[in-house]
Amino acid sequence: MGIDLTKLRDDLKLRNIDVLRFIYADILGIPRSKDVLVNQLDKAAHNGPAFCQGVWVTTVRGGVLDAGNIAADGLQDLVSQIDPETITELPWEPGVAYAIVDAFNPDRTENMFSPRMVLQKVIRGYTEIGLVPVVGPELEFYIAKATEDGGYKRQHERTGQVYTTGSMVDPDGTFLHLLRQLDRMNIGVFAGNHEFSPAQYEINLWHSNALDAADRTFMFKTAIKDVVNRAGKLATFMGKPWSDEGGSGFHLHFSVTDIAGNNKMHDGEGNLSATAKSLIAGLTANANSLTALTNPTVNAFKRLGPDTLAPFRANWGYDNRSCMVRIPPERGQGTRLEVRVGDGAANPYLVIAGILAAGLDGIKRGLECPDDAVGMAYDNESAPTLPATFTEALDALEANDHMMEQLSPQLVEAFVVMKRDEIVRYKAEVPNHETREVTKWELDEYIQDF
Repeated sequence: MGIDLTKLRDDLKLRNIDVLRFIYADILGIPRSKDVLVNQLDKAAHNGPAFCQGVWVTTVRGGVLDAGNIAADGLQDLVSQIDPETITELPWEPGVAYAIVDAFNPDRTENMFSPRMVLQKVIRGYTEIGLVPVVGPELEFYIAKATEDGGYKRQHERTGQVYTTGSMVDPDGTFLHLLRQLDRMNIGVFAGNHEFSPAQYEINLWHSNALDAADRTFMFKTAIKDVVNRAGKLATFMGKPWSDEGGSGFHLHFSVTDIAGNNKMHDGEGNLSATAKSLIAGLTANANSLTALTNPTVNAFKRLGPDTLAPFRANWGYDNRSCMVRIPPERGQGTRLEVRVGDGAANPYLVIAGILAAGLDGIKRGLECPDDAVGMAYDNESAPTLPATFTEALDALEANDHMMEQLSPQLVEAFVVMKRDEIVRYKAEVPNHETREVTKWELDEYIQDF
């Protein structure tokens, strides 16, 4: 694996880091971790440390399911391997640093249940055709306070405060403190503001190559929940935590460059390139299955729908926010797509891997780009509607051999098993399970972990 752990140990000691927090995203996107003492790093990380592969099929309620023969094979180990480039100090916890790890099987082959490993596989598909995917994430989240009955409420109820900052929307300074802590992490945070709904916020991240952006987004979400929790509150990226207010999205700006960094999304004359059109074709053709990865909860489908400013059809348009894929007005090096279908609760690695896989399929199969949508596109019946339910999206993902080939059959199987279990439990516990209202079951299932 080629990492000099003794040198890494000594370097970390010089930086006054005495605990390395090994972290990785499970299939749900929940951070799994182990704290390793730096003075034991050369021994503790020589062959791992190892984690039980049951982590890939563990639900938020603590159930352990079976997929990919994980349970049938006796819950074998996965072996973690540090990516030294991801070591990031935690300013709110002096002496501690995150270190993202990759997952390998005991025989040192790549563990393809791992969302990060699957993303790297998809990126290699772009490398093979001389392209580098570049992405920029945009995420919204709420800050909430606990209530006496064990639930949560928004930390304030002021309406009409979109694009504002200061004490009127941040009464205890929690958001400003959070912004400063994220800045000190050096993960590409550059601005933040209150969003449309009460106690909803957005913090902006710079774009970068796909793996780096996924890592930074994963650390970003993990850090936000940790810092806000230490303030005695809850940060949630749950897509639709409140029936009476808007949802939290996960939009992804996506472009490709050549190896030298030249943007390949335009033709040099202000038009989209053939490559960009192929990416759009792949995204729209695979939209139904992609929706399962970008909207991976029962709750997410209560955020989607017509006239919600969330996507409703598998379409695209120039600077059109009613479309699934928006083309921002910048051209030249700034030419890109904005994929607007993502839900805040989604796993960053799977959102990015899914979008990249769909686009790559468009290039490899030479799919034809549909016409762009003009005006409010919700009623434009030239484009098909996205899945109306989570079950429909999962059915589409399971049936999509093209996406399966670009991603990983093992990961998709485990993902589908986990998510179908969620649906079964939801329907069993919510008699009126077709309601558009957010239920207590959804809050119990999602609000704390996502």
